[in-house]
Amino acid sequence: MAPYSPRNMADYDATYQAFTWDRPEYFNFAADVIDRWASERPDQPALLWSNEAGDRRDYTWRDVQRESQIAATVLAQLGLKRGDRLFIMLPRIPEWWMLVLGCIRAGVVFMPGTPMLTSKDLRYRLEISDAKAVITDPESAPKFNELLTGTSVQHWISVGTAGTPWQNYGDLAAAVNTPATFERTRADDPLLIYFTSGTTGMPKMVGHTQASYGIGHQITGKYWLDLTPEDRHLTLSDTGWAKAAWGKLFGPWSQGACNVVYDFRGRFDAPRILDLLQRVGVTNFCAPPTAYRALILQDLTHYDLSAMRHAVSAGEPLNPEVIAVWKEATGLDIREGYGQTESVLMVGVFPCMEPRPGAMGKPSPGFDVRVIDEHGNEVPDGQEGDIAVRIAPARPVGLFERYLNDERANAVAFRGDWYVTGDRAVRDDDGYLWFVARSDDVIKTSGYRVGPFEVESALLEHSAVAESAVVGVPDERIGQRIKAFVVLKPGIEGTAAMITALQDHCKQITAPYKYPREIVFVTELPKTVSGKIRRNELRRQSGG
Repeated sequence: MAPYSPRNMADYDATYQAFTWDRPEYFNFAADVIDRWASERPDQPALLWSNEAGDRRDYTWRDVQRESQIAATVLAQLGLKRGDRLFIMLPRIPEWWMLVLGCIRAGVVFMPGTPMLTSKDLRYRLEISDAKAVITDPESAPKFNELLTGTSVQHWISVGTAGTPWQNYGDLAAAVNTPATFERTRADDPLLIYFTSGTTGMPKMVGHTQASYGIGHQITGKYWLDLTPEDRHLTLSDTGWAKAAWGKLFGPWSQGACNVVYDFRGRFDAPRILDLLQRVGVTNFCAPPTAYRALILQDLTHYDLSAMRHAVSAGEPLNPEVIAVWKEATGLDIREGYGQTESVLMVGVFPCMEPRPGAMGKPSPGFDVRVIDEHGNEVPDGQEGDIAVRIAPARPVGLFERYLNDERANAVAFRGDWYVTGDRAVRDDDGYLWFVARSDDVIKTSGYRVGPFEVESALLEHSAVAESAVVGVPDERIGQRIKAFVVLKPGIEGTAAMITALQDHCKQITAPYKYPREIVFVTELPKTVSGKIRRNELRRQSGG
């Protein structure tokens, strides 16, 4: 198999040194990007959608332009104004994309949420955000029953029939004869608000501007996803997670790539995903580590993945053994990337770089990312510290401005000239960053600091383990003891002998002090709406 030839970055150092941010006064992703592709490539595919039932809907760039113009007009006719906030909670259906682009055109600030949210979650989001409108579907509409009065929401819109007081979006869109025109938004106008999934406390509101995502994610789409207008890209993500904006909206469409969307509502079905990759001819693929772990358990030789030229992963560090199995089957390295709800891609293993399994990569063009101590000083290579982004004298375009209505969180996140991510890492002599843990996930045991990922990775190398999560729990003798929650592969029993086998396994491949002194077998792990392991919940269960 021929070596991978990157399309957009041939030399990392040269690109990084030469890069400068475009900082226009006015910018609107729908008007400046979508309309451009609709003019240049009107009949080329922009969105290829399918679902578990076998339904398919294809959209050209001209279709996306038209549908999003109608969506913007509907919002304006309802009386929503620039700066008003709209909460949108839809599954992976095409209307999500059209309505989000409609919000962007009209300057309405959209706030995505996953359909997995409960009524309690929704009340918190609507109240703290002062939302003026809600868009959902008939399946999720009942979750709002207790919220139909007593909030700031003035407009309840359903994609489908949901009964009073819900207005059917299809009827509203059908009544639009001539789409309205809108003034371009300023680059620093608000674009969206995400609610962080956080490991502690209630979710924080992360505000992004028109430029921070609309321009910032060109880094994600061009340099990390390595997309061109000829590519077909699939990112596995719920529409409520920021990763959907990364890989299902701003990233691919900034580069004119075709967006492949698969709408599944139940558990992750690895064979169906592999069939989709084969059937559609996906060229660029992004999935979280949990998905790759499920995919490599399949017989990949049964699928024709020859169209795929690039594979990436984000969300949590990926275990080296998963990377090795995927490469053996496909010939492709899985290149990792690091960013947050608060940013676009900040660190990545870019296509022109030598991949190092387990490494996050190097700073993205436009980002000065360092490892610092508690005083804001850079630590020597090889020493653990906080991952931080320099924000002075100029803030990177792809970084959020602040947490909204939460000065306490801002005081923690901004340290002098730095935005401190809350994650910890080590930088090696070649400039690669290696993830250690969330700052509040680091385990201190017997005088040692242990990142849970190190132990989780060791456990996953055992042939009996499907998933694992590791936390530190209080221990009077050693400070914290390492406790592992393990999901075994089908057909394997969680016996006392298996506990001993896993402990011995960890002692053999990691430093002895890192082995889990306690192992609990579970059927599944608690996760955030974005698929990240909720270690805080496991600590709570364990009295930590």
